[in-house]
Amino acid sequence: MTDQVAVVIPAQVFDEERIPDLVGDSAMAERFTVGGASVVMGPSGMLIIAEVGDDPSRSGVWNAEEVRLFGPAPAPVTDRLMGAPWGAGESSLPIHIAVRLEEQVLYLGSAQVSQVGTSDGVLTDCELLLESPLTRDLLDRVRPPRPPLPPLDLPGVEWLRHVNGDRAAALDEFVTGWYPAVAESPSTHPVSPLPGGLRQLYRLAEKRPEVLGVQNRILPAPDLHTDHLGEMLVFGVENQGGFSWSLQWTLDEHEADPTIWFREFDEEPIAEKEPLSGFLIQFSLFEASMGAGYLALPPRLTAPQVDRLTQALHLVPLRPFLPWASTHFYVAPGLVMHVSTEDGEEFEAWAGATDRSALAPLADVPIDWRRFDG
Repeated sequence: MTDQVAVVIPAQVFDEERIPDLVGDSAMAERFTVGGASVVMGPSGMLIIAEVGDDPSRSGVWNAEEVRLFGPAPAPVTDRLMGAPWGAGESSLPIHIAVRLEEQVLYLGSAQVSQVGTSDGVLTDCELLLESPLTRDLLDRVRPPRPPLPPLDLPGVEWLRHVNGDRAAALDEFVTGWYPAVAESPSTHPVSPLPGGLRQLYRLAEKRPEVLGVQNRILPAPDLHTDHLGEMLVFGVENQGGFSWSLQWTLDEHEADPTIWFREFDEEPIAEKEPLSGFLIQFSLFEASMGAGYLALPPRLTAPQVDRLTQALHLVPLRPFLPWASTHFYVAPGLVMHVSTEDGEEFEAWAGATDRSALAPLADVPIDWRRFDG
C-alpha cells in the first residue's frame, strides 16, 4: 500500500493524529528526541517538532527562514539528514517542521537541509531552510523576541575613544570585550623580532584564539614566513589563499608601526591605508562580524540605504580597509557591521552580533534581508 501524504497549510494548528499523513504508516514510524526537539521518521517523510523558545543551544526556529537541530542525533536521524542534500533514497523524503505552543502544535511547512555538522559520524548540528519564510508575526510566536540585554551585558564601544590615540588600548578593549576568555593555551613566541602590535595580538590570542581569525586569519607565530624573495614577512592570509598580508622583513628591530602590504596571488603588493596599529583593529572588527553567532545580511545596497542602515551606529574613524573593496566599520553595543564597495555605487554589508537583541537597531530598517537573526 502506498502512503498518501496530505497537503498541510503552513502556519496552522496541527493535530498530532495527522502525523501519519506526513511520515507514513505510524506502525513503521520511529520517534527520537534530538536537542529538545521530537523527531518522527516514517516511510514517507520526517517531522521535526521543536519547542518554542530562544535558547541557542537547543533545537528550534533560528530566524524566518532557518531551523536548527542540535545533536548528538541517533544513527537513523543522522543517516536520513546526512543524505538529504543529495536526494538519494530515503534521504529524498520530505522534511516537515512544526513548533509546540503549549497545548498546540503549529505546522510551519517543509524544509530542505542546508548544512550538516558531524563528529565521528554522529550528527552534531543541522541547518534546515524553510521552503516558505515565516512572517514577522509568526516568527515572534514560534521564537519569542529576546528581551534586550542591559547595555552593561553587551560588549561596549568605549574603546572607540582610543582609536586615534592609544590604538593598543583600543584593540585590547575591543578584543577582551567581544570574546570571552577561554583556558589559556601555551605561549608561543616567534624567533624573530616583531612589531609591538603583532606581539600584543598573539598575547590576546593565548586566551582568545578566535582573535586570529575565523574567515581570514593571522598566522600563528610558528607559521610566520618570508615571501619567495625573502623581503616580506607574511603574517596573514585569506581563507582560500587568494591574498596575503605582510610587512617589510628585517633581522633588525622592526619599525614600531609599519606599513602593511596586501598582495593578491602574484600581483604587485598594495599598501593598506592604515599602518599595523589601525590594520589590526580593522582585521579584528572584520573577523568579529564574520564569526558572530547572530547575523544580519542585506542584499546589495545603494548609498542612501547604507546611510539609513548605519544611522543608529557609530562609524569607526579609520581609513578604508582592503585595497580592492573599500571597507568601513560601524559599531554599536554587541554589534559590528562592515560595509564594502568596489565602485562607490553598490555596497555590500555584513553585520554580526554577540546577542540577538543587539541587532535591534537594524530591525526597523526597510530592507529585504537575505538573513536576519534578530
